[in-house]
Amino acid sequence: MKVDVLNIEGKSAGRSVDLPDAIFGIEPNEHAVYLAVKQYNANQRQGTHKAKERGEIKGSTRKIKKQKGTGTARAGSIKNPLFKGGGRMFGPKPRNYSFKVNKKVKRIARLSALSAKAASGELAVIEDFTFDAPEVKSFKNILNNLEIGNKKSLIVTGDYDSNLYLSCRNLAKSNVMNAKDLNTYSILNANKVLITESAVTKMTELLG
Repeated sequence: MKVDVLNIEGKSAGRSVDLPDAIFGIEPNEHAVYLAVKQYNANQRQGTHKAKERGEIKGSTRKIKKQKGTGTARAGSIKNPLFKGGGRMFGPKPRNYSFKVNKKVKRIARLSALSAKAASGELAVIEDFTFDAPEVKSFKNILNNLEIGNKKSLIVTGDYDSNLYLSCRNLAKSNVMNAKDLNTYSILNANKVLITESAVTKMTELLG
């Protein structure tokens, strides 16, 4: 698949790059994508929710009223879940929500997400660029030149670039990620995926 390379001004750089069909042209596997996204979302959950049960509530354990003759239901403890301030029955407890997905399934999911973006025209290749220091304004200008300033965007780089990352960290709709850390959720969550030329080479090595 031949794709024109764009420069940071949003225009053609005068050259093209070949995107391997084995990565950007497969038939998407929806179930693999579902499992990968489900695992990603599950891993984001802290699982620190906790409610006190009746055995953990502070209070006396004596019987609060006689068993019979009151005209109301019997009650044996002030910590009864039916009373205000009582314990909660079967409440949430701290737990780990993560689960295992095979590496091959996650790889197929990434390939499916990239292929879907390429097929829908939401994927483009951009020339490599960087900053000498973090520059949020310059980064926003590049996004505006590419006409994605108001869209969710993902820029994939060949290697980790701290200046690029820091330049977009305060922008809610933009994200910079290196090819090695690329995941299915980040690809699908972006309205536009921009892959640098060095990232294409790196992804071919990792996923090809």
